[in-house]
Amino acid sequence: MSDVLTGKKKRVLVVDDSAFMRKLISDMLNRHPMMEVIGIARNGQDAIEKVKELKPDVVTMDIEMPVMNGLQALKEMMDHHPVPVVILSSTTKHNTENAVLAIEYGAVDVIAKPGGAISLNLHEIEREIVEKVFAASNVRITSLTRKITPKKTRYTLPAEKKEAPVRMNSVTEMPANLASFSKNKAQTTKTFVIIGTSTGGPRALQEVITRLPADFPAPILIVQHMPPGFTKSLAERLNGLSEITVKEAENGELLYNGTAYVAPGGLHLKFEKTVAGYRVLLDGNEAPRSGHRPAVNVLLESAAKHPELEYVTAIMTGMGFDGKEGMELLRSSCKTVTIAESRNTSVVYGMPKAIIDAGLSDEIKDVQQIAEAIMENLK
Repeated sequence: MSDVLTGKKKRVLVVDDSAFMRKLISDMLNRHPMMEVIGIARNGQDAIEKVKELKPDVVTMDIEMPVMNGLQALKEMMDHHPVPVVILSSTTKHNTENAVLAIEYGAVDVIAKPGGAISLNLHEIEREIVEKVFAASNVRITSLTRKITPKKTRYTLPAEKKEAPVRMNSVTEMPANLASFSKNKAQTTKTFVIIGTSTGGPRALQEVITRLPADFPAPILIVQHMPPGFTKSLAERLNGLSEITVKEAENGELLYNGTAYVAPGGLHLKFEKTVAGYRVLLDGNEAPRSGHRPAVNVLLESAAKHPELEYVTAIMTGMGFDGKEGMELLRSSCKTVTIAESRNTSVVYGMPKAIIDAGLSDEIKDVQQIAEAIMENLK
């Protein structure tokens, strides 16, 4: 029986080296009728001891702390005393890189402090903090402690589907291995791949993207719900682990095969057809959809404007139902194969569940099977 039905509150440990931040975060969480802060910790070492002693349902944790930082503490917790952890981080490049690494280690989600390490305006994101911490408290530990598949396991195209990769450092550089490549025309297949995900997404993306071969014959457009700054660190991390190119999308750049484009935090990702090929459009003016910018729905709606293309789409772990409305439109406008992540491997079974319940999925796969499913459906 769920804690909501029994009335049992979720027990939270708040970890931050600032007394002001500990008080601010604790007050926010204690206002939720189904959560109570049962302890605080001043550094990573203190946090490990409190997790052993208090056995909280969920932990909020800063990264930059004395004695032992949040990244070190998280790794120790997940190895020996696993518990759902939500990272609160400032948006310096060093901290965004560590926050992405924290998710790889097993953190459920990351929240950007709007005012730096000592965030006087943290109240601006109170709703986000409360919703994400409560959602994390309900996550199955097995979904966080499951090891990401080693990099060596990859899928390759059948011989009849293979084609030369299109990899480049800029939109004007001509690949040496494509004699037929025109400097004014991006070479792509008629099929695009679209991936949408949220909570738990960075780990899921690592499972999928790192299994794709260097000669992947299509562009990949990715919407991952993350704050500005964190998406760039995520793209750089995935790029370093993958054979394909992974980058944060830039406005106006052309789309190429063998490249994954991650929507920047704070901007909707769209694309349009030009005489030179398809190019990225980033939109910071359109309002967030259901609190999200970028939103999966916006990308899918943009894709639906191109019936000349075919799509392989994957909706993976995440809270809410972003992607459902856009998928309905895309499937009614274009030839589309839709893959939904299974309940079995989803950290939060919200977004894929919405797709499945609406009858919009063609295949339901564990996250370890999604790369293979994408490859099998490419044209």
